[in-house]
Amino acid sequence: MKPAMRILGLVALCAACTSSSPDPAAKQTYKFGPFTIAPGEEVTGRCVQIDLHNADDLYINTIDLSTGPGFHHSNWFFVPEHFYSDQPGTFDCDETAVTVTAAINGGVLFAQSTQLAQQTQAFPEGVAIHIPPHSKLLAQIHLLNPGDSALNLSPSITLTPLAKADVTTVMAAISFENHALGLPPNKQSRFTLDCDLGPEWQSLYASGDVPAPAPNFKIYYALAHYHKLGTGLTLEAVKPDGTATTVFSTTNGVGDSLGGAIDPQFDMTGYSRLRFSCDYYNNTAATVPWGVGTNEMCVFLAFSDSNYNWGGGVEQDAAPGDPTDVNGVMSYTHSCQVLANDASR
Repeated sequence: MKPAMRILGLVALCAACTSSSPDPAAKQTYKFGPFTIAPGEEVTGRCVQIDLHNADDLYINTIDLSTGPGFHHSNWFFVPEHFYSDQPGTFDCDETAVTVTAAINGGVLFAQSTQLAQQTQAFPEGVAIHIPPHSKLLAQIHLLNPGDSALNLSPSITLTPLAKADVTTVMAAISFENHALGLPPNKQSRFTLDCDLGPEWQSLYASGDVPAPAPNFKIYYALAHYHKLGTGLTLEAVKPDGTATTVFSTTNGVGDSLGGAIDPQFDMTGYSRLRFSCDYYNNTAATVPWGVGTNEMCVFLAFSDSNYNWGGGVEQDAAPGDPTDVNGVMSYTHSCQVLANDASR
């Protein structure tokens, strides 16, 4: 979901990988790091790359990430293996540039719930994310040690693929984020983006004078990302007449799972918009903007069987605008940018 995320005592070693091509249907575990995080240290602007050495297509059904405490968050992509080949396994990176690089040249693989030390992303039988031959994993990592003792982490990520013959459905990513945050002090607040897929969908599917059908894909998995002031995220699908249906919601806090499978899958047929809201309770005396550390974020990642990856939102820091008081909740809305690219490339 960049979304969108220097280091004293960090030990960066090359990611563990083999020199021969793995069996494209065999589970593979890749270690990365290790990392040492000093007491009170926060680490941003770092990336990890793991060479897959895959001569064949990979179809990933399940991903297991094991990090341990101190791994605040990580976003995982795949890109061609020659990208960042001049960098070590862990390196300083421009996270925005990494997101753009992955969006244009690769794809989204996985996102970790905030400060969750062990997480699994699993799709139903026959459903997978396609990773092309000669790819590598690329992750933005955000480390945070709020304790009084150093943390020594040796994380790993495990990919469980399907044989190509067993694949029935290939996933595409949906990722929106709202940088227009300004949590008012000592108040509950809600920040909402209403994202209309219709115009972009028409431009992709309309033919001559024949309009495109309405969006008709299904959503299989969703995950929220916010920090310690976050109290929940709600994702809704909205019909042209304004009728809204909840697709996914969470009220879990930092350290708990903020994502999971949508079962049964949500069918977007008849809906043209995705609306998502992040809820917060700011118990401090300061207005809290978008950002790392004690600041906040509002992001969701989902996977669908659309032929296109969908994304956007408010991707640059912006003022949230004037709120409306809704039963004591300061409620903000902002315009939403919608982008799409071909998921099959």
